Amino acid sequence: MHPDRYFDPDPTQRSIARELYATVATLPLICPHGHVDPQMFADPDYSFGSPVNLLIIPDHYVFRMLYSQGIALEALGVPPSPQQGEGSGVRVETDHRKIWQTFADHFYVFRGTPTGVWLNDELSNIFGIEEKLTSASAQRIYDQIAEKLASPEFKPRALFERFNIEVLCTTDAATDPLNQHQAIRASGWTGNIRPTFRPDGVVNLDAPGWRENIDALSAISGTHVHNYATFIQALENRRAFFKAMGATATDHAALTPYTQELSPHTADAIFQRALSGEATADDAAHFTGHLLLEMARMSCEDGLVMQLHPGSLRNHNTTLFDHFGPDQGADIPIGTEVTRNLRPLLNKYGNDPRLTLILFTLDESTYSRELAPLAGHYPALKLGPPWWFFDSLNGMAHYFDQVMETAGLYNTVGFNDDTRAFPSIPARHAVWRRASANWLAGLVARHFIDRHEAHEMIAALAYRLVKQAYKLS
Repeated sequence: MHPDRYFDPDPTQRSIARELYATVATLPLICPHGHVDPQMFADPDYSFGSPVNLLIIPDHYVFRMLYSQGIALEALGVPPSPQQGEGSGVRVETDHRKIWQTFADHFYVFRGTPTGVWLNDELSNIFGIEEKLTSASAQRIYDQIAEKLASPEFKPRALFERFNIEVLCTTDAATDPLNQHQAIRASGWTGNIRPTFRPDGVVNLDAPGWRENIDALSAISGTHVHNYATFIQALENRRAFFKAMGATATDHAALTPYTQELSPHTADAIFQRALSGEATADDAAHFTGHLLLEMARMSCEDGLVMQLHPGSLRNHNTTLFDHFGPDQGADIPIGTEVTRNLRPLLNKYGNDPRLTLILFTLDESTYSRELAPLAGHYPALKLGPPWWFFDSLNGMAHYFDQVMETAGLYNTVGFNDDTRAFPSIPARHAVWRRASANWLAGLVARHFIDRHEAHEMIAALAYRLVKQAYKLS
């Protein structure tokens, strides 16, 4: 891979970017938000399996693009949901060499995409592949990766250390007993793996299996959840447990950033309707909006950083959801309004020094109009990095150009990789660090900042901001 990849072609800016990137290229990786399975670190003998198990089946970035080209998920080895079984009527491919060949035959569709960038980086820098992945090279490359995966050096714990990861946070349901995290602690391994409290399954009344999730919350918290008051008690109980297990943050997904404070009576009435299976869509929206305020209140009290990820219409493809379940690459961004929707929460807690609220968006049109002015004012509010569809070179460039002047660098929180694909973590961080260096080099070349300031700012973007914001020092 070219050493100056992703830098501006202008020789002056490229030279400065190269200089800046060199100072942060080998800094430890801070991974405060993601979806890596903690089981791979709990079991010292964990195996990734085949190259297909590692790089295709679990990665919706990969198979969503192939699906858009008319390739059935079953042909890529993606299994149906447990509830569906074999109900799709299409046989799931089990020959991983055949799946890999299909992937290689269509690898060209990833050209110019962030997924293509990450995959090429993984093949080159992790597996030492020296030829392009094509139809002709597919089986040779499969053999090289498979051989590496069978070696002790490619166990997850060994890669964690090779990647120079300082801390990695998983994302865990409020009802998760965190057995894997407990096993990691008990093993004596020194890798820093922390949970993150994600209560969407019990907070969002329209979440699949909400009633069953409430029963699970009752059981694991030791609180019989039968009304709104006991529901809040159970959530506070689980947050305390997560914090005791090393969590420093919570994570909340909502369709919109709508917030509204309800009276205890109104909140309980909605909760009772939900328990009876009678809650409406409006009930769900109002309850989630109210619970976001409650979560901010709890964060003020227990110190957990609060993350909010609005703006994704989940499972847009109903046919895919019916056969394969959630998280199959069919979540689609929607337009969002932040200024009015978030005002009730910010008016109540945005001036409280105990709260850190990290806000993400899938609507770039809000960057300069809403997010940057809000973050540039409220002490509690910080902006997360370009997220999901915008975790890309263009997405980062838009973010730097539209956010930084008004919000200021130090009201942002650096980078998180937000990935399920563990081996892509170094590549994702490298893209961020190179994009950051290139942006700062442009400011230096235009005499907007000087070199000393740029060196301080690149260190902040690559390492310091995220560590501070997520209280991981």
